[in-house]
Amino acid sequence: MSGIQTLLIVVVVVLTILLVIVGVEVILVILDLRKAVKRLNSILEDSILGGGLLRPEKLTGVMEMVKRNKSMQSHGNSS
Repeated sequence: MSGIQTLLIVVVVVLTILLVIVGVEVILVILDLRKAVKRLNSILEDSILGGGLLRPEKLTGVMEMVKRNKSMQSHGNSS
């Protein structure tokens, strides 16, 4: 084998190893993102349905206001 063929084989092997490493890292990032989305979903479900920060009756009132295209009115003087 000539020097060019050897160099080409080395470059192909090194690039293959790098692509495998990058692929594994991408899979790990996707799995971590999936865990984060599940955790966020759990927190949001607890806050809406568990009587935490948001209550369902308040959410439905806001949704009705949006459906009927009504705007919120302020009471008193606006400064």
